[in-house]
Amino acid sequence: MAKNKDALKTKKDEKAAGDSAKKKKTGAKKPNRVVKYFKDLKSEFKKVVWPSKKTVFNNTGVVLVTMVISGLFIWGIDSLFVKLLELLINQAG
Repeated sequence: MAKNKDALKTKKDEKAAGDSAKKKKTGAKKPNRVVKYFKDLKSEFKKVVWPSKKTVFNNTGVVLVTMVISGLFIWGIDSLFVKLLELLINQAG
């Protein structure tokens, strides 16, 4: 029975030593998370298809024109509601 206990202890010791050795091996190979993040970021930026200068200016023009038209539309509706409100106030007063 003493041999069985000794055998169990040595197996546990070997397993514990093996686990710590595995942790050391994987810990040494594991790169820093920040470094990995920037390496991945760099590789992703290489995959991006950037638009040409002409396309950027064209899209910017479309956005600006759309904003002006939307602003004029909202201004017109707002002015209409103000006039209607003035009429209601004058009728009641």
